[in-house]
Amino acid sequence: MSALTAPRNTPQRVGEIFAFPVAANTTVHQGGLVVLDAGYAAPGSTATGLIAVGRAEGSATAVSAGDAQVEVRRGTFKFANSGAGDAIAQADVGADCYIVDDQTVAKTNGTNTRSRAGQVVAVDADGVWVQIGLGV
Repeated sequence: MSALTAPRNTPQRVGEIFAFPVAANTTVHQGGLVVLDAGYAAPGSTATGLIAVGRAEGSATAVSAGDAQVEVRRGTFKFANSGAGDAIAQADVGADCYIVDDQTVAKTNGTNTRSRAGQVVAVDADGVWVQIGLGV
């Protein structure tokens, strides 16, 4: 395609909620951390190459890739804190954190075994507030 030579009406997506097709043989649970794995929505897990997109607004199950969609909200959400030496502390506010599973984040990338979840916004006794989503 060549460069524009006249005005163009370029469509825009606005908002905090986006729908993504779900990966084959996968269930995404409402409230869970959602990632894109090869372009398809999946629950957060310990793996590399995942792109954190937000929190599932509902549950969805796909048998074949893309035969279901899940709505995902980007924003700041509280997830469980990892334990032991990988727990996120107040000193980590502003730093990146990493996906352990669809409800848990950790301070480190687990020796390059975890994908980035987002940025730590706050730490409470019962969890970690993480800013997450495309463009974050």
